[in-house]
Amino acid sequence: MTKFIDRPRYTCALGGAVGTLQAMPRTVAIIHGSAGCGGNINTALNAGAGYLGGGYCGGNALPSSNVVERDVVFGGEGRLREQIESTLEIVDGDLYVVVTGCMVDMIGDDTVSITSEYAREGKPVLGIPTPSFKGNAFTGYELILKGLIANYIPLQEKKEALTVNLFGIVPAQDVFWKGNLRELKRLLEKLGLKVNTFFGEGETLDNVRNAGAAALNIVASNNAGIESAQYFKEVHGIPYLVTPFPVGALAGEAFLRDVGIALSLEQAKVEKVIAQEKAVYYDYFSRVADIYNDADLQRYAIVLGDSNYAPAITRFISDELGWIPGLVVVTDVVEGEKREYVASRFKDLNSGLNPAVFFDTDASSVKKYLREVWPRNRNSRYYDAMNPTVIIGSTFERDLSTEFGYPLIPVSFPLTGRCVMNRAYAGFSGGLSFAEDALTFLVSSR
Repeated sequence: MTKFIDRPRYTCALGGAVGTLQAMPRTVAIIHGSAGCGGNINTALNAGAGYLGGGYCGGNALPSSNVVERDVVFGGEGRLREQIESTLEIVDGDLYVVVTGCMVDMIGDDTVSITSEYAREGKPVLGIPTPSFKGNAFTGYELILKGLIANYIPLQEKKEALTVNLFGIVPAQDVFWKGNLRELKRLLEKLGLKVNTFFGEGETLDNVRNAGAAALNIVASNNAGIESAQYFKEVHGIPYLVTPFPVGALAGEAFLRDVGIALSLEQAKVEKVIAQEKAVYYDYFSRVADIYNDADLQRYAIVLGDSNYAPAITRFISDELGWIPGLVVVTDVVEGEKREYVASRFKDLNSGLNPAVFFDTDASSVKKYLREVWPRNRNSRYYDAMNPTVIIGSTFERDLSTEFGYPLIPVSFPLTGRCVMNRAYAGFSGGLSFAEDALTFLVSSR
């Protein structure tokens, strides 16, 4: 029986596609779907992603065909042509991508054929079907990347040995995506690499077009972006590296070494960069050592997040912050071999701890797992309470925080209680930012 999902922690595939396109420079998403789809997606993305905003041509300015009953009965292809033509006339963009909702795919509108007509006329229009029944926001991200790989990025036989593409960080779904891309790009550039992030600071559509010249695709994720990297290899012959999303010095060090080995970089150069980053990192980290020990800021932790954040944050708080992760819930849809791989990321912690790990998209299940992991005190004379404890999760954990009296550190989608601009949790500086945020929550009432 299909599981009912209470308050999903992601948008639909169309939402993921819109969020991804909104992050691309001078790219205009055109929704071919039912009236209301665009507005609902904007509401979810804007507030859920730390108040993302509309960007160049997103939010409530999204062009949409807004098909109605007449179009469902007689077909919406004519309405789509009208919308494409009016968008090309009114909205100044360098790439226009038609993405689809459930209704138009169910009635059989041939979006790709229609957009191909405009492409043959030399107009930068691309069609990528993204019906929501195909999956969630992570699926939408993969669909957009695959569409670009197949139809927008030209084949290039000659590869640039020190050029890489970076995948795995989903715009909007990862609330800190832009800052995370900036930090990982900074680290890779210190190795002497040219980095295409597609969605980060200073990127252009030329970077996307030239992605076929890369020597390596780096997927900094346990789940998202892997399918796209595999498809990139099939179409463009570019090998890929899957390495975990890094938070902190230990993970940052492993990330740089993985990339160095994959590209056969000079080991001495990689180690020099690692040494430089660690020197800066621990110089700053040492500042909180006194207050951490004097105020006994060690905590139990309940971690809830997607397959990128849950393992990364768990390893960071355990191995670098010295906290005790008692319960972890992975909240996105992860199945088969990917689930086994994600589960393995919680093993062999340097601390020797073995947190209880569950995979569940349902926000209401967390309390049940907490009771399984830490039974109630039934008037035991010597009861080992799971206290003091913090919750690291999303806005959905507010009720749990209130009921149990555990402080909530909000870091994952949906995130309506924080405004996010250039904050990052990836890499060395991201680890410092997370430690700073986490400890600030604990001392804020002093």
